[in-house]
Amino acid sequence: MASWRDNIRQVEPYVPGEQPKNTNVIKLNTNENPYGPSPRVKAVQDNEDLLRLYPDPTAGALVDALAEYHGVDASQVFVGVGSDDVLAMLFLTFFNSDKPILFPDITYSFYDVWAELFRIPYKQMPLDENFRLKIDDYKGENGGIVFPNPNAPTGIYESLDHVEEIIKNNPDVIVIVDEAYIDFGGETALPLIDKYDNLVVVRTFSKSRSMAGLRIGYAISNPELIKALNDVKYSYNSYTMNRPSLVLGVESIHDDAYFREKVGQIIATRERFVKEIAELGFTCLPSTANFVFATHESIPAKEIFAAAKENNIYVRYFDKPRIDNYLRISIGTDAEMDVFVSFLSKYVKEYK
Repeated sequence: MASWRDNIRQVEPYVPGEQPKNTNVIKLNTNENPYGPSPRVKAVQDNEDLLRLYPDPTAGALVDALAEYHGVDASQVFVGVGSDDVLAMLFLTFFNSDKPILFPDITYSFYDVWAELFRIPYKQMPLDENFRLKIDDYKGENGGIVFPNPNAPTGIYESLDHVEEIIKNNPDVIVIVDEAYIDFGGETALPLIDKYDNLVVVRTFSKSRSMAGLRIGYAISNPELIKALNDVKYSYNSYTMNRPSLVLGVESIHDDAYFREKVGQIIATRERFVKEIAELGFTCLPSTANFVFATHESIPAKEIFAAAKENNIYVRYFDKPRIDNYLRISIGTDAEMDVFVSFLSKYVKEYK
């Protein structure tokens, strides 16, 4: 006999990085920025109108600020509640073919969750032995393409030439380039928007702008695709962006000097950290993100992960094929990374 249980949509949910209840930890597991947001953000965050008033459903001030910052028209900008919300809207709006969408087999693990949730057919294309995209795999018939650049969790960046080759070989479908980490290295695909009408570039304030708690993401594309996105958004929930996010997001955009200073600081710490743990037997994939993907020559990653956690240092471990001997390590402050290196040095020595 049929039951209401037969009509429940079954999906395996995305599993985010652990958020420890204990605050006395070094948290290097969710790629948060270790530095606070711009002082301009702090200066206006106590304004009571941020909570009392409804937000502008068009997010006009933030859209205008982003458009000016990136040198595009406001009609080319879409904002959402973090890049996850933006990406979900993109999946829902543009991936409606019977043909499978394509994305890497080792990548952001929300892609297959959205595909399952929205009942979108998909294929996961294997990365090569160096964890890079195989460009020819993305030249066949498909219903759309999405990939991060730099990739996550590997941190590997694909050149703009490779990105463009994928876009130009798929003129009849939408190609989404997820640039959550592009500020930490590499060349953005934004200049290609005027050249290809099937490209959407997605960004976030969560990493380089130190605003993960406010949930601000955005997409830049041509006006036709942005209008389609907004039509879906307004058919779902017009008040998706809260007022504090809109106001404080504008303040962050207007402090470019602070933004670039902190990004540069994280990059410098990343490069120093990679060299230091190499002396302890670790190898890192080449990263242009605010994290590194590291493996040790003789100690299983799962054991390092567990030992670090016992010492109140949280990193990310993925128990998945091909990457189950790697740790994804977010870049914290210099002091935090020094503590982690000290722990690793002692652990590696005692393990032997």
